Amino acid sequence: MLLRPPTSMALEAMLDAMLAKRRVTLNWLLERLGDRSFGIVLLLLAILGLLPGMSAVVGLLLMVPAMQMILARGRPIFPDRVGERQFEAGRLAKVVRRAVPVIRRLERYIRPRWRTPFEATKRVVGGIVLLLGASLLVPLPFSNVLPALTITLIAFAYLEEDGLLLCVALLAALVIFAATGILMWETASATGWVPGIL
Repeated sequence: MLLRPPTSMALEAMLDAMLAKRRVTLNWLLERLGDRSFGIVLLLLAILGLLPGMSAVVGLLLMVPAMQMILARGRPIFPDRVGERQFEAGRLAKVVRRAVPVIRRLERYIRPRWRTPFEATKRVVGGIVLLLGASLLVPLPFSNVLPALTITLIAFAYLEEDGLLLCVALLAALVIFAATGILMWETASATGWVPGIL
């Protein structure tokens, strides 16, 4: 089976096409990224989710691509109002140019291994990201950090088809779900909504 070229190479190819234009749209970018578009969108949103005050908005936004992954869509689909919004190609190219060397360094450690069926992986990743996105809605200080970091790991693993890293990230997600569940139960017990455990 032929391996996909690394994500850094895909971004460099997109960069070349971008430099030939003055303005580009989100839909144009997603078309160029092809089956990597979900991973890139998850990665960007996860990074935004690390910022203070952004977690609730990012949690809601993450649910859109997550649901589309569960439904096995080919790429994220946004309303025309969002998808056809234009960006200056030059500015966007600067961001991509800075990101490529960082991604290339990460690719030394994140690479295709323990490969799984792509469509099945997409559905599983979508389901886990949907739940992690919901956990970003918990209004507690720093409660956004671990879910956002876990989504970042999942996005990198998904982009590079690294099954080993994906297993580690999914295990981290399960720990977060368990901790969130316990925290919610204890909070409900303390407020008298449910009987406390003796």
